[in-house]
Amino acid sequence: MVKNEDINKILDILEDTYPEAECALHHKDVYQLIVAVALSAQTTDKSVNQVTPALFEKYPTPYELADADPEEVAEYIKRIGMYKTKSKNIIGLAKSLVENYEGKVPDDYDALVSLPGVGRKTANVVLSVGFGHQRIAVDTHVFRVANRIGLTNEKDVLKTELALMDRLPENRWSRTHHSLIYHGRQCCDARKPKCSECAISSYCDYAKAAKAADTPDASKAPKH
Repeated sequence: MVKNEDINKILDILEDTYPEAECALHHKDVYQLIVAVALSAQTTDKSVNQVTPALFEKYPTPYELADADPEEVAEYIKRIGMYKTKSKNIIGLAKSLVENYEGKVPDDYDALVSLPGVGRKTANVVLSVGFGHQRIAVDTHVFRVANRIGLTNEKDVLKTELALMDRLPENRWSRTHHSLIYHGRQCCDARKPKCSECAISSYCDYAKAAKAADTPDASKAPKH
């Protein structure tokens, strides 16, 4: 595990390495954000960004989306995974916003997770990006990188989130979420991490184990 006194050093390096790190999903308001995040489950942000412009042009507010036909919505998003289920979910989400929140996305965790298609990760992203709260949303990149580096040592997403909240300064939660995602995408690849190019390799449990084993290919080191 990374030493407590090294955590801020690691976060500083990641922020310096990825100064552009922010939410990659294109959106103009919180409504567009929550729909985009809901659509991004098990799908790349790039794929979501390709389908949302036409979707939001057709359904610019929750009111239009709430009255939409699921099959018609599915046509707009059929390029992404689980599009039929997601079509029903975002329509249900929009209906709930209209019926219970006057068409506005609530700034409340419990209210958010009560919406169709909105889980813990989506709620945390909306609260962080949409409303400015300090939150850590754990997606596949954050889960992999946090446990590989040694910021945490957990076997599931929820425990990883709670462990990160316990170990990281609260005022750095949201920024760290984005930094870890960018690091996971650009350097700490799931199969072939670029340990020789990594700015935090001297702190990383995975890189240290690879070096200690004198493994030419760091991807063959013990995996988390």
